[in-house]
Amino acid sequence: MTMHTAGIHHITAFAGNPQANVDFYASILGLRLVKKTINFDAPEVYHLYFGNEAGSPGTIITFFPFPGSRKGRIGGGQVGITTYVVSPGSLGFWESRLESFGIAVTKASRFSERYLQFEDNEGLRLEIVEREEGRGSGWTFGGIPAAHAIKGFGGAVLFSVNPQKTVDALEHLLGLSKVAEDGEYVRYRSEGDIGNVIDVPLAAVERGSDGAGAVHHIAWRAKDYDQHEEWRSSVEQYGYRPTPVIDRQYFNALYFREAGGILFEIATDPPGFAKDEPADRLGGKLMLPEWYEPHRSQIEANLLPIEVRELEGKRQ
Repeated sequence: MTMHTAGIHHITAFAGNPQANVDFYASILGLRLVKKTINFDAPEVYHLYFGNEAGSPGTIITFFPFPGSRKGRIGGGQVGITTYVVSPGSLGFWESRLESFGIAVTKASRFSERYLQFEDNEGLRLEIVEREEGRGSGWTFGGIPAAHAIKGFGGAVLFSVNPQKTVDALEHLLGLSKVAEDGEYVRYRSEGDIGNVIDVPLAAVERGSDGAGAVHHIAWRAKDYDQHEEWRSSVEQYGYRPTPVIDRQYFNALYFREAGGILFEIATDPPGFAKDEPADRLGGKLMLPEWYEPHRSQIEANLLPIEVRELEGKRQ
């Protein structure tokens, strides 16, 4: 029996300068910096999480910003485009806002939906779409009206080196439903109301490479720890070799690479980002797992200082 994920839990990408990363996602896009921690495997590098007011599953984009890191190349085996969703009537606001910060915007359409497409400061490909579904964000910043604030992910466009294998995993492993095909893309939908629409180009895409401006992995939701264990068994039965369950402090994780080359993670909804700091002060302090606390002074000395700050674009 096929299990069913509610949709995207988070997306993790590489970046370069950490302050520029904060400026783009917190100051320009208006997302909340919900957690400031480190890459547990490389403590000299931040791990920054941006999302809605609570960092709810389906809203979280995370980054490993490493100054001087090499440039990535977007291609097969990656999330090609990360999709954000806003309420109907908001695209005009976002087009003006992005252009006021000198960000080039192009207009596109897929499956009768209109998209604003653009790149972040590292070249990561993003887009915004309007949809009714999905709860509005309770976080506003930088003059963005609540009515136009980003709700979270609309979904993603997956670039695969073997699209048939990727869509088979979406349908028969993750439990998404095929809802449309237009000769260029096939569309799948999950059970949730956010982070729920996945488009896959039907043509294979030349393999990309890791580095700043590229996505490292996409994570799918498991509702709790028991279901997470069931997911691990399901992945094995499908024929993939998942990692052991790893405690990431704010969720448990397991990883596997699907046959189209994309690194998939399955992550638990609990415990969430208020585990180690009050909900009204998320992202205010560098949070370290207990095994790194004895080294806090050294770790902080090796990290560039960052702050969430208001930026002003040029008036239109």
